[in-house]
Amino acid sequence: MPKTIVIIGAGFAGLQLAKRLKKSGYEIIITDQYNFHQFQPLLYQVATARLEPSSISFPLRKVFQGRKDVHVRITKVSRIDTAAQTVITPDGIFSYDYLVVATGCTSNFFGNKQIEQYAYPMKSTNEAIALRNRILLNFEDALSAKGDKLEEIMNIVVVGGGATGVELAGSLAEMKKNVLPRDYPDMDFSKLTVYLLEGAGHTLQNMSEAAQTKSQEYLEAMGVKILLNTVVENYDGHLVQLKGGQTIKSANLIWTAGVKGNVPEGLEQATIVKGNRIKVDGYNRVEGISNVFALGDIAYMETKEWPKGHAQLANVANNQAKNLAVNFRNMEQGKGLILFKYKNPGTMATVGKRKAVVDLPFMSFQGVLAWLTWMFLHLMLILSVKNKLMIFINWAVSYFTNDTTLRLILLPSTKEVEEAETHQGLKLPDRVPEHIG
Repeated sequence: MPKTIVIIGAGFAGLQLAKRLKKSGYEIIITDQYNFHQFQPLLYQVATARLEPSSISFPLRKVFQGRKDVHVRITKVSRIDTAAQTVITPDGIFSYDYLVVATGCTSNFFGNKQIEQYAYPMKSTNEAIALRNRILLNFEDALSAKGDKLEEIMNIVVVGGGATGVELAGSLAEMKKNVLPRDYPDMDFSKLTVYLLEGAGHTLQNMSEAAQTKSQEYLEAMGVKILLNTVVENYDGHLVQLKGGQTIKSANLIWTAGVKGNVPEGLEQATIVKGNRIKVDGYNRVEGISNVFALGDIAYMETKEWPKGHAQLANVANNQAKNLAVNFRNMEQGKGLILFKYKNPGTMATVGKRKAVVDLPFMSFQGVLAWLTWMFLHLMLILSVKNKLMIFINWAVSYFTNDTTLRLILLPSTKEVEEAETHQGLKLPDRVPEHIG
């Protein structure tokens, strides 16, 4: 009887592992709360109406069509029982011989419940859709707003100067310049200010000094107001309170400032380290449990080259999954395991049209070439040919027209929200302005 591998999470790591185990002799159960894989690096383009959600989302059952060894289950994991070797969900209990936790991460609000309540995160397709609705409805509100209310609407605050924050701020600045004046010819968008707040002394902390400096130059030239060494203490939906006493009036706070691991219940607390990540050995085994593994953003592996753990990047997740797939085959054949070794191929971020920064192990470069490199590599990572084509067409249209045709406000109905919340606790993007809700 074939052994069973249960994979929790269909992100980059979980999906890559299941794909790599084709004809391996294992039975594979892959669970996720959504029925699709989402390409997170392009979520900001969904949020700013440059791409449709379907362009970067891939139905899991479509991915595994024809794979009789893969069983997809759309459900949330309640907890895992390592002693009984089971995964408990609202839809049943799944037994395993090997368990792989690839649950990724979620936004980290550092314990501030009020910021969590009012800020807009962007870690999933649903959250990106909610943010797109918020951004578009924001300017509908602006048509009738006056005084302080108009000032709140016209200030968009992005918190977090990493790649996501930089890319989102740049996209919003381009929207301000190229799109909004044509959509709303009777409005004055000179009053619209995009803020980028970063707690450290530079944007793109994990990149080179050249990339940091150039990204800031690009953003400032595009009109983004960058506040460095700035920490948000609180937010009530109207006023952003900064450490030191400063405030910014804003009805739009977008949170990209930090992440924490999505650790399922059932693991020993001793295995959980800083950032709510699971400590693993060089084979991605959870410490102290021989048949449980963790991959991707959730996994914390200390090595000589990475003493503080690997970066939480898609490339790390994919490579860990590839290595574990080889090790699963080796275990089935009675061979030795291979240690995971990661060689950083480089990092990159785009700021806007013909503006990007790229760090490679041997050089750094910026500008048009970096922008083309960023587009090519991201396009190649998209799963299907159809989606690659859809994204390329949208990018081409946007390049030549400085516009898109995707600014649809699609709010969920009350019935959809109720059904999603009763079906395994799933959440739809139901955040809407007060005058609509």
